[in-house]
Amino acid sequence: MKKILAPLFVLALFLANNVSAQKIFSTKTGQIKFFSSTPAEDIEAVNNEVDSKLSSTGQMQFTVLIKGFRFPNSLMQEHFNDDYMESAKFPRGDFKGTLTGMKEADFKKEGTYKVTATGNLTMRGISKPVSVPGTIEVKKGTIIVKAVFKVALKDFNITGSEIGKAIAKDIEITVNCQYPS
Repeated sequence: MKKILAPLFVLALFLANNVSAQKIFSTKTGQIKFFSSTPAEDIEAVNNEVDSKLSSTGQMQFTVLIKGFRFPNSLMQEHFNDDYMESAKFPRGDFKGTLTGMKEADFKKEGTYKVTATGNLTMRGISKPVSVPGTIEVKKGTIIVKAVFKVALKDFNITGSEIGKAIAKDIEITVNCQYPS
């Protein structure tokens, strides 16, 4: 019996040390913007209610309610939710992945560190692998994660007669999340 308990005790101590070494930072006020530019018009929307978690080991996740995006006018918002994103059927978008480049990032020291987020982006029930370059900035006790990347609407089965005319085929996404440390 002692031969079984000793290795289990050592394993439990090892796991406890690894778990306690990891710190989780979170925000419910992250920001995701998207921008579409065509000769016909520019379209921009912002969501300031992004729920995100970041661990000191580099695990990251975002959840955004699609209906939380705000447009310059209500008709754009209605078309976005009803026709393109079908937000009643697909109410949220998610990203789950890891940040590489975390070995250089020191959450206790002010500075800017280059990272790459690699994981799965899910919209409209479709998950696609993505790899996005970004930065982590530590400033005045706050951890700031920023990234800008493009998403092809066809990859997430977003269709409509205005895509390629008034709506760009590839949409620019900007992420800006601040995590109090």
